[in-house]
Amino acid sequence: MTLLDKAREEINECDRALAALFERRMAAVEQVAAYKREAGLPVLDSAREAEVLQRNLALLQNPDLAREYTVFQKGVMAASRAYQRRLLSDLYVETAEGGYPIELSRGVLARAGEELDLDRRVLIVTDSGVPAVYANTVLSACKNGVLAVVPQGEASKNLANFSRLLNIMAEGGFTRRDCVVAVGGGVVGDLAAFAASAYMRGIDFYNIPTTLLSQVDSSIGGKCGVDFEGYKNMVGAFKQPSKVLIDADVLSTLAPRQMAAGYAEIIKMAATHSPELFSLLEREGKDAPLEEVISAALRIKRQVVMEDEKESGVRRVLNFGHTLGHGIESRAAGTLLHGECVALGMLPLCAPAVRARLVALYERFGLPTRIPYTLDAVWGAILHDKKMAGDRLTYVWVEEVGTFELRTVTPREFYETLKGEAR
Repeated sequence: MTLLDKAREEINECDRALAALFERRMAAVEQVAAYKREAGLPVLDSAREAEVLQRNLALLQNPDLAREYTVFQKGVMAASRAYQRRLLSDLYVETAEGGYPIELSRGVLARAGEELDLDRRVLIVTDSGVPAVYANTVLSACKNGVLAVVPQGEASKNLANFSRLLNIMAEGGFTRRDCVVAVGGGVVGDLAAFAASAYMRGIDFYNIPTTLLSQVDSSIGGKCGVDFEGYKNMVGAFKQPSKVLIDADVLSTLAPRQMAAGYAEIIKMAATHSPELFSLLEREGKDAPLEEVISAALRIKRQVVMEDEKESGVRRVLNFGHTLGHGIESRAAGTLLHGECVALGMLPLCAPAVRARLVALYERFGLPTRIPYTLDAVWGAILHDKKMAGDRLTYVWVEEVGTFELRTVTPREFYETLKGEAR
């Protein structure tokens, strides 16, 4: 046996011992998580971690290894925190990068300092339409926070604002150890996440969605980006958040039309996956328990995203209503909300019986039921949509509530389908 072989065998033996010790450590972490759940304690205890690190460094017999051991120890503690969050979260999203928890509870915004690691430089991104108290609540919990406010509306989701956020971080001396927090709707979440994905090739991102639409849609999935040359989400990336905080209390300030736009996304997921949720909405309308409805929608999207993180297959079901809806939204130029356009985009792409039930729900929730444009008026935007692959596109068809079918066709075939269903 060569010296290299002997060294590798020693490493293998150490790895076997480490695996056993890791499982033993995580068993203890489970007990810590159970105690924290009972006591209502946060996962992160910075003082405790600093104490553990210093104590363990003192155990080293070779002080020359202090730097490497610090990296190793911090990795173990990060894994322990992630495991605790998974154990404590009823809504945990598994991803290729390890996953993240979604904390859905009333009043969680006020606990942002306990729920998020804000003991570093923090860029908080919000917009002028979000009540200032929401972003200021997060800012007050930061050790070194900076607030960036963009104008309200889809028009703010552009490369200029993306560049502005990068400049703020660069001039503020942000490093890869720092983070970005989005406090607002889908526009803010997309813009902030895209900046976090690009700055120094990626820093931590937290999402605190404050509209119903963003809570049930962009809070899960990791897609982010900006509009470009009039086309929605043309430039972007995948950036998974480190954690999501969803507080239903913030929805009390939301306008009825914005709430309706959020319900459109919930109706979409119920139409493709859950006859039970669809029936609940039909029976109780806006009186349905809000947190229960949000949770049900999140669980549907979580499962779809975990099965297809990068939208190469089944995740395309989440585009129900979007293929046509994005064309309507481009034509509307801000006069219709995103959720309203998605709602309209669903109507021609389902069986007549499903369409009748959708229309009844739309009327109940205050959503539009008639597309205000001709097919030809929105067709150009549809052809430029990201869902085109060469000379084919894939759209979602719903034959019965709770089911879906992915259909890949030529643009001409899709045009004829839309034209036929519009009659």
